[in-house]
Amino acid sequence: MKAAAMTAQDTEHARVVNPAVKFKRVLLKMSGEVLMGDREYGIDPKTIDRIASDVKEAIDLGVEVCVVVGAGNIFRGVAGEKGGMERVTADYIGMLGTVMNALALQSAFEKVGLQARVQSAIPMQAVCEPFIRRRALRHMEKGRVVIFAAGSGNPYFTTDTPAALRATEMNCDALFKGTKVDGVYSADPEKDPTATHYDTVSYMDVLTKDLKVMDATAISMARENDIPIVVFSVKEAGNFAKVACGQGKYTIVTDK
Repeated sequence: MKAAAMTAQDTEHARVVNPAVKFKRVLLKMSGEVLMGDREYGIDPKTIDRIASDVKEAIDLGVEVCVVVGAGNIFRGVAGEKGGMERVTADYIGMLGTVMNALALQSAFEKVGLQARVQSAIPMQAVCEPFIRRRALRHMEKGRVVIFAAGSGNPYFTTDTPAALRATEMNCDALFKGTKVDGVYSADPEKDPTATHYDTVSYMDVLTKDLKVMDATAISMARENDIPIVVFSVKEAGNFAKVACGQGKYTIVTDK
């Protein structure tokens, strides 16, 4: 019996990774606005289902995936503060919004045949697991998608910083920033058609040129822990798997 149990355990870890895969373990960071699709508020079912299909395509190639999603489609702490709400309270409301988005993503992942777990930095055992690093790693090794919710559990941070934190804790090969554009540009390409696309850019250039990739704390953490940030268009169907294989159009933020 003991030998049989060891064999089963070994099989769990013997996941086949397609040789084309360049990044074997990634954290996918998306803003809440991505989930809106063409709506002005909330979650667009077609958009979230398509994102789930894209993630499944990458996992079928052998990529291990964890996710951090914002809550801008539901509530933004900064906007709440501007409206007169106490900043700490506003930020906690935003964290709860990320839990709502995480649960919606979990449902979409399960609909396409993936196993998914939501882990929240704010304990709420009735709806999801608490964040436990070793458990999250084990889920990913088994091919499950882990969705990290409620940021870091602390106010005064955007979801960019906990994304960099979780990518570091999960020993990810890269942090994938899914946006509406296909990489980092010298200016907003929607406003300036002459904007230059960067294939590679350094962490310091992102900060000094204010290229708006992620907030400064997240960039500094990624740089300190040598985690490349891959900026790509999450709106293009099938793009996530392509970029995980080093294909398509994207930008890598790295010092290498």
